[in-house]
Amino acid sequence: MTYESKSSSLTMGFIRRLRVTQRAMERAMLGVSLRDQIRVEEIRRRTRVTDIVQRVAKLKWQWAGNIARRTDGRWGLKVLEWRPRTGKRSVGMQQHPTRT
Repeated sequence: MTYESKSSSLTMGFIRRLRVTQRAMERAMLGVSLRDQIRVEEIRRRTRVTDIVQRVAKLKWQWAGNIARRTDGRWGLKVLEWRPRTGKRSVGMQQHPTRT
């Protein structure tokens, strides 16, 4: 579950999907269904599994640290340091110099 999470953005929708999936996996591990109405805290206590969102956040910071320490010029560090343009493009086609 954490493989893609290192490089993707942690949106609220993505966090929610991670939590729902983790709870489903924990219920499957214990053989418990939703109809049993066992609280999430109790299931988490029985399985002794850490919260996926905390784990993903930790892995994301570790990944960023690995990228920041690179010195070989790969694109990962360039992406972290990239600053988007703030100006607006001019309308119309680009002006090219006259060819002779």
